Amino acid sequence: MSNQEDFNWEKFETKGFGEGYTKAERAEMENLYDNTLTEITEKEVITGTVVGINDKDVIINIGFKSDGLVPLNEFRDIEGLKIGDEVELFIEEQENSLGQLVLSRKKAKMVKAWQTIEEALEEDNVIEGLVKRRTKGGLIVDIYGVEAFLPGSQIDVKPIRDFDIYVGKKMEVKVVKINHANDNVVVSHKVLIEKDLEKQKAEILNNLEKGQVLEGIIKNMTNFGVFIDLGGVDGLLHITDISWGRINHPEEVLNLDDKVQIVVLDFDDDKKRISLGMKQLTAHPWDSLSATLEVGSKVTGKIVNVADYGAFLELAPGVEGLIHVSEMSWSQHLRNPADFVKVSDEIEAVILTLDKDERKMSLGIKQLTEDPWTKAEMSTKYAIGTKHKGIVRNLTNFGLFLELEEGIDGLVHVSDLSWTKKIKHPSEFVKVSDELDVIVLELDLDSRRLALGHKQLEENPWDTFENVFPIGSKHKCAIISKNDKGAVLELPYGLEGFATTKNLEKADGSQAEAGESLDFTVIEFSKDDKRIVLSHTATFKEEAMPKPGAAKKASPKKKAATTTDSGAGAEKSTLGDLDALSALKEKMDQGKK
Repeated sequence: MSNQEDFNWEKFETKGFGEGYTKAERAEMENLYDNTLTEITEKEVITGTVVGINDKDVIINIGFKSDGLVPLNEFRDIEGLKIGDEVELFIEEQENSLGQLVLSRKKAKMVKAWQTIEEALEEDNVIEGLVKRRTKGGLIVDIYGVEAFLPGSQIDVKPIRDFDIYVGKKMEVKVVKINHANDNVVVSHKVLIEKDLEKQKAEILNNLEKGQVLEGIIKNMTNFGVFIDLGGVDGLLHITDISWGRINHPEEVLNLDDKVQIVVLDFDDDKKRISLGMKQLTAHPWDSLSATLEVGSKVTGKIVNVADYGAFLELAPGVEGLIHVSEMSWSQHLRNPADFVKVSDEIEAVILTLDKDERKMSLGIKQLTEDPWTKAEMSTKYAIGTKHKGIVRNLTNFGLFLELEEGIDGLVHVSDLSWTKKIKHPSEFVKVSDELDVIVLELDLDSRRLALGHKQLEENPWDTFENVFPIGSKHKCAIISKNDKGAVLELPYGLEGFATTKNLEKADGSQAEAGESLDFTVIEFSKDDKRIVLSHTATFKEEAMPKPGAAKKASPKKKAATTTDSGAGAEKSTLGDLDALSALKEKMDQGKK
């Protein structure tokens, strides 16, 4: 029996596959097997080897107890994928419900991209991306599968007007901001350019000097000039330094992003403000003016500016002459230059003065026509006694100036406006721009003087008034106004008379006042001075009448008879005098209407 007890039954009995090992041998075998497998952790990126490829999947060996399957479309960016290639993969699950290892190349790429982006931010690395599309305010750049935002202001140092030109192109950028909360990445291309420009800018500023010719790109345009990028340094090209000719806006001759040559005109001590010129690169047009141009030459040009005092005529870009308003018309009365010309008009003119050294020129338009005062027909057209109609152009204290035609003016003295009215200022009779009929009283061609009259168009009514208002005749008069010296009286036919204070005494000893209508006796009459003096006191006191011969100013041509019967005045008038008076009264009544 002892022999049976010592028999090894485990070794003797037949075992299945993997059996027949002692516990120690099994432990040793398991240890050897475990050493052939890789320890993996979920949610991390590892490297695997392609061991098989079919129509849908790629079989990957990562050294785990089982291989993983990855969809073939996740390898579209790799051309010619073959067995044996090593690829990076993301472990999603060590074992799913089917016991399979779940891998993802897409997620591996994304994790790797974020690692690269974070590393680029920390270490200030430059990375390359592909501009996928335009978006509001900038561009979307694909960086290893991560969409980053490139603001428009960070694309270039100069303003970008067309973002679409960058779409589909590769671009180097730097990461400037990462927002992990919403996986947002902001990048900049401008910082790369600025770094390059710093060196270039320092070099430009160190070598900057007046008169230096540089090349630049138009960065911005305003109504006063153009800002030009000289390579990291901006300079201002003022509108007046763009062209020798006049321009209203730089866009008339320049375009944004144009590459232009300019010259340095000036800069401040810090070289922060640089003034540039473009026209200075070409000769001044005055230097190439034709030698045949001289005073009296006729020229043609375009009106480029109209001011209150005149207009500027451009003969060639940069060559202008002033046409003063006084040289636009033979008229003596200055008007607005805009009445004669407007901007862009092409006209002919005559050179009046020319100074090529000072680059100044004055021109005239009226010289293209004959001076009206020198015309042969002037002496007959405006002979004394000829009648004309003119326009009132100016009023003065002593009269008015009447324009009979362009360049021909005449003076109507205030005393020649009316036979009957005492006019102190012409504005009481007419106003500027009114038409007035006149007759020529005097013509002096040498002095260019023309005296005109308006009242002379009618007969002098004072010849008739001499018979209507003889000394001693009595008339009903209204007192218009009164002052310390006497009173102004309203006489028939629109005339005014005057009565001194002592001649305003009434029969009861009181003084006549303004507004009263009383009988007055003529005590003085002067046709030449158009003066009639009357007295109310003389109507009841004979001593108030002047003594014979006292009225020196009375005209001796015709004598009026007076009677002393009951103080009533009577006058002898011929039939012709009455007819003339009637006609005069009718004419004056019509004038009032």
